[in-house]
Amino acid sequence: MDETKVQRINELYHKSKEKGLTEEEKKEQKMLRQEYIDSFKRNLRGQLNHIDMKEKDGSVVNLGEKYGTKKGH
Repeated sequence: MDETKVQRINELYHKSKEKGLTEEEKKEQKMLRQEYIDSFKRNLRGQLNHIDMKEKDGSVVNLGEKYGTKKGH
C-alpha cells in the first residue's frame, strides 16, 4: 500500500471525527482499510515464512517450508 492511500485513510478518519462522512466516503474508507489490512497480512506472512528455527538437535528448520505457505490468504 502506498503512502498516499495511508494518508487518505487518515484524512477520512479525522473527517469522520470532526464532521462525519458521506456514504461514498464511508465506502471508500471501508475499502481502503480492508486493502491496508490485506497488505499488512501479506507482509507479515512473508516475514514469518522466512524464519528459521534452530532445533534442540542443532538442525535448522525453515518454518515457511515446514508449515507451508498458504495460498490466497
